[in-house]
Amino acid sequence: AGGSASQDRMKALSASWIGEQAFAGLDAWPEARAFWWPRFERIAQWFAEGEAARRIDISHSATEVEGELTLQAPQGRFLLTARADRIDRTADGRLQIIDYKTGGVPTDKQIVAGYAPQLPLEALIAEAGGFDSVAAAPVSGLAHWRLSGGSPAAEIKAPKLADVATLVDQAGRGLAGLIARFDQADTPYLARPRPDFVLRFDDYEHLARVLEWSAGGGEAE
Repeated sequence: AGGSASQDRMKALSASWIGEQAFAGLDAWPEARAFWWPRFERIAQWFAEGEAARRIDISHSATEVEGELTLQAPQGRFLLTARADRIDRTADGRLQIIDYKTGGVPTDKQIVAGYAPQLPLEALIAEAGGFDSVAAAPVSGLAHWRLSGGSPAAEIKAPKLADVATLVDQAGRGLAGLIARFDQADTPYLARPRPDFVLRFDDYEHLARVLEWSAGGGEAE
């Protein structure tokens, strides 16, 4: 037990040193550093205390890995690209896809409805062998790791889904349908295609001048 605690402390110190290098860019913004540094230390401690146990069943782990998948669409080829935060290969050869988040995570209902397709689409790429250094294999798990640095410092939130394979298939078919629809010249590019699900940051709203028109209260000329 003593050796394990010592190893955890060494890992935490190593993470702290790496963090100091990464946070050097925030020296000009002391308020941002003062907010995030204590949170980073708590997150690093959480990783140091639990990662070794989590990796017992992991044969390979790829982080910040680029991936792509070419899909055939009515008007030609469509390239789907992604950068996965982390992909673990478990001892049984299957894959687990993990997305790190510092804020909120999508609900199961949003994921199933296709409003938060990131993980299912990354799984689609992974199962086709589209990620660098990650051989094709079935995906058995999807998870968001919420790293807030608060209390608790981190939480692993795995969607409670009955069948990952079905979700990945639905995501693939949904994407294919969306591509086919937008391959039609008369399909409009709406800034808010789903008014009940508005993104926090959306460049398309800026291009469509949504805030400008909505603030006016009248019809645009």
